[in-house]
Amino acid sequence: MREFIETYNEHQDEIEFFIQESIKNLGNLFIHKQDNFEKVFNVFPSLELIYFTNKDTKIQSASNYYRNKLDPEAKGKNRSHLISKLEFKEGNIAFSKPYISSATRNTCITATIKENDQIIFLDFRLDILLEKLNLIELNQTFHKVTKGFYITAGFSMVLLSIMTIGYSLYEFVYYIFLETTLTLEMIFKPIIALTLSIAIFDLAKTILEQEVFFKSYSKNSKVETKVLTKFLSTIIIALSIEALIVVFKIALHDYDKMINAFYLIAGISVILLSLTAFIHFSNKKHK
Repeated sequence: MREFIETYNEHQDEIEFFIQESIKNLGNLFIHKQDNFEKVFNVFPSLELIYFTNKDTKIQSASNYYRNKLDPEAKGKNRSHLISKLEFKEGNIAFSKPYISSATRNTCITATIKENDQIIFLDFRLDILLEKLNLIELNQTFHKVTKGFYITAGFSMVLLSIMTIGYSLYEFVYYIFLETTLTLEMIFKPIIALTLSIAIFDLAKTILEQEVFFKSYSKNSKVETKVLTKFLSTIIIALSIEALIVVFKIALHDYDKMINAFYLIAGISVILLSLTAFIHFSNKKHK
């Protein structure tokens, strides 16, 4: 919702001008009351609710008009608290700030028009309004499909990380109690598995946060930098532990192959330097 509001605030003048001009082109809105404002809803795909009050009493004088239904229970409600917050501009029209509608539970803005002895309220769903004006990229069908995919992939990775932890603990206990000999490799392997499980879990958590539970509709480079940094840091730690094991094994059994351990450590150093440069330039860009 925060992204919707930020986008709306950036383009508020253009959005209000678009709505105002479209309403003017419709002419007298009360003419459309006889067909439950069907034409008005067709003009505005983001419009989700219409209601109106008496200009003097501020009492709602008719039902709530939704796109596909009527709600007579709203008739007779006092709307003076809404009208007192409005500042009508030229053309007897005013716009509210973005808010969560108590009727629809969606984030919306309200356009209010004075017409004859009535004040008409038009609630526009903010995400659909921004989408129709090409200010955000949002496709409901595609969003549901991708969300389902990310849910499946995310929770599968969580399950995989838990299985990795279980496997590492099982191997450690097995070697401790059932094997007669205990080596450094037996100790370090569970540590590597646990480190990788942390990396997998962090990646799964980030996917679920960014794509499922707190869906982002705009690219946030700071979040992406943080995710990549955290993931690569975990991988570097796992590789460093593996390099340490390789050094020990070669030092004890195949000293002439120490150059291979050097290559592994050099590769890890290159990754570390690349990550350092990436963090440096990313921080410089955000300043």
